Formats: sequence, structure tokens, C-alpha cells
Amino acid sequence: MNRNTMRRFVAVGVALPLALSLGACSSAGGDSAGGGDGDETLTVWAWDPAFNIFALEEAEKIYQQDHPDFKLEIVETAWDDLQPKLTTLAQSREYGELPDIFLMQNNAFQKNVLNYPDLFSEVSGDAVDFSEFPTSVAAYSTVDDVNYGVPFDSGTAITALRTDVLEQAGYTIDDFTDITWSQFITQGEDVLAKTGQPLLSGQAGSSDMIMMILQSAGASLFDEDGNPTIVDNDALLAAIDVYTQLVESGIFVEVNSWDEYIGTFVNGSVAGTINGTWIVGSITGAEDQAGLWAVTNLPKLEGVDGATNYSANGGSSWAISSNADVDLATDFLAATFAGSTELYDTILPTSGAVANWIPAGDSDVYAEPNAFFGGQAIFADVVKFGAEVPSNNTGAYYYEGRDAVSAAITQIMGGADPDEALAEAQANVEFAME
Repeated sequence: MNRNTMRRFVAVGVALPLALSLGACSSAGGDSAGGGDGDETLTVWAWDPAFNIFALEEAEKIYQQDHPDFKLEIVETAWDDLQPKLTTLAQSREYGELPDIFLMQNNAFQKNVLNYPDLFSEVSGDAVDFSEFPTSVAAYSTVDDVNYGVPFDSGTAITALRTDVLEQAGYTIDDFTDITWSQFITQGEDVLAKTGQPLLSGQAGSSDMIMMILQSAGASLFDEDGNPTIVDNDALLAAIDVYTQLVESGIFVEVNSWDEYIGTFVNGSVAGTINGTWIVGSITGAEDQAGLWAVTNLPKLEGVDGATNYSANGGSSWAISSNADVDLATDFLAATFAGSTELYDTILPTSGAVANWIPAGDSDVYAEPNAFFGGQAIFADVVKFGAEVPSNNTGAYYYEGRDAVSAAITQIMGGADPDEALAEAQANVEFAME
């Protein structure tokens, strides 16, 4: 699971001495890591030893099968440290201190490419077949039709529900598949009345659910030119209306913290969750609930153009820096994260890292029944869901827009007029952009 996905984006300048202290993390100053000296070493910045770094170590082994002298120098770098490092190096133009490859949260990718283009190298479409990734995911790291990243872990959203609770109310997971939000609310109210258990939960004041609903319709907080569209945004208004109904009906329980949110379905006080597929790692922590869960797609908005039953929340991609041995870095990524079923078969059972690389979903490992989820081959289903997620524009001010909408939701749930709250949100984003 991408454990830092839900953390708030950090885009602050850091003192120049930090940039000067990073030299030990770079491959070779301003020289390419592979240089002309036969060196086959790449330096990588990434976070999470059990997830991203574990995947890198397995990718290294696979690439070494044909390149025995190849080596990765992996520098564990938390996302909350990695982003300030990039900002500092960009502002000080110390590009020689960059690693060859670094991991980037999908929702922060466009902002970094637009603000700091000199940090990145283009990823060749001749080496990486981007048609083998969901269009919506590849779009995160694409600016002006140029690809700057190779997608890694999936942020594809799922609806995960307790089948035993549904059964008590006379439902199955099929009753919650390919439905609308109106149907979900009606059935959720029935489940609540018959069992006393709400279906969903989430952090109060968070826009996560709103953003997932928004993307399910291919909608955004910004237009194609990057201008905020928070006001008079029909899809956003529809998403907020759904969220309001969920909370007011009692189907959705608001809590104060991330730990409380996880606790609601681990301790059984709610009967499900909607989130990125990485949430599976937390669900399966409740060992006493093994066999009592199932996964399906999301409800869709009614009366909104482009509405689907598919969305995403989170995920990350690999970037090749401007300081890299570009040929070696590209070939490594193409042969592993964009080309190796063996890699994804290896990392899936241990880390739950679901591939964005669509061919991985055809493997026997992805097709294996998952006992915790009642024998459902959930990972094969998630890959199929991912291929259907609509693209939307994140732009350079995604996090400012997201934070502004989160504040607006808090006001609206407190009784404020939605139009006024959203107008204030848009004004705040426009001020930040100025």
C-alpha cells in the first residue's frame, strides 16, 4: 500500500544548505550514472521499505538476469522529505545532486513538471508502451503530450463491503455492482435499518470521497488551461450532494483522524469502505473477518455527462531525472515496471502492490482466488477497473484546489450555502495562483 498517498502535499522551499548536503545521494554529480565507463548503477529515491523499496529490490534482481553488473543504490526518502528536496534542488539549480530515478505521487506529478521542468527527462514512447497502462494513469505524468513518468502502483478505487452484513439485510455484492449513487443510498439505508451498521466512513473535512466521485465522471477542479472551475461545476455540485446525503442518512460516518477511519472497518463498526485499492492492506489486518469481504466497482453519478463506475485515489509513478543515465534508466523501467509479469507476480502476494501495467492482470497470480475476500480474484478485477478510470486534469494547483474544497465541505456540512462556500474556495485558489 502506498502509505504516504494520503498525506498532504508538501511544496515548500527548504534552506539552500540542504541541497548542498544531498551530494551523497546523487549518482555522479552532473555526469550520467552509466557514463562511458561501463558503470551500470542507478540511484533511486523512494519511500516505504515494505512496498516501493521492496518492489525496486525485486526489479533489480529481474534486470540482473540479463545485466549481471547492474545495481540499484536505493536511498529511502519519505515523501514529505522527497518533495522539499526536489523543490530545493530546482530553486538552487543543483541538478547534479539528483538521483537517476525518483518516485513521485501521481497527484503531484504535473505540478512538479510544470513548475520545475528542468528536473525531469522525457520517457521515450519507443521504449515504454504507454498504451499498456490505463490512459487516466499515464495522464498524471504527461504534460503537453510528453510522458515524464512510468506508472507504478495502482490508486484504482474500489468498493469493499462485508458480505455477511449484506446477507443479513438480504443483499449480495452483485446488488452493489454497476449501480448509481441513488441506488447505493437506498440500499445503504435499508442495510442500516436492518443491521444497525453504516456502510462507509471517512475523515470529516476531507475531500477524498468528493474527489473520487468527481474523477469517476472524468471531471476536475480545473479546466484544460489550468483555471479553477470550482464554481458552477455540475459534477462537483452533484458529488457534494451525494456526500451530504450519505452523511445525513447515517450511511457514512465521519471521524476525526486517519487511524479512527481505519478502525471503523477493522473493528466492524461500519460494513465497508470506498478508497484506493491500497486500502486492502488495512482491511486484511482484521484477521477475524477473513472470508467476509468482497470488492466491486463504485456507484456512478446520475445526470452527469461522462459518469462511470470507476475512479482512483492516489498511486505513484517513477520519474527519470535530468541528471540520469537516461538510456539505462529507461531500459530498466521498460524491462521491469513496464514489461515484467514476473515482477508483479512476485511483489503482489507479499506487498499487495497492484499493477497499473495492464498485462500483469492476465497472469495466474492475479487470477488466484483470495480467501480473505471469499475466494474472489480481486486483483484481476482491480486491473480491469483501472483500465476504465476516466482521465481528469490535476494541473499545477491540484492540492490547493483540493484543500479549498475540503474547507468548503466543512462549511457546507455545518450549514453554509454551497454556492457561497464554493465561491470562497475558488477565490482562495485564484489568490494562491496569483
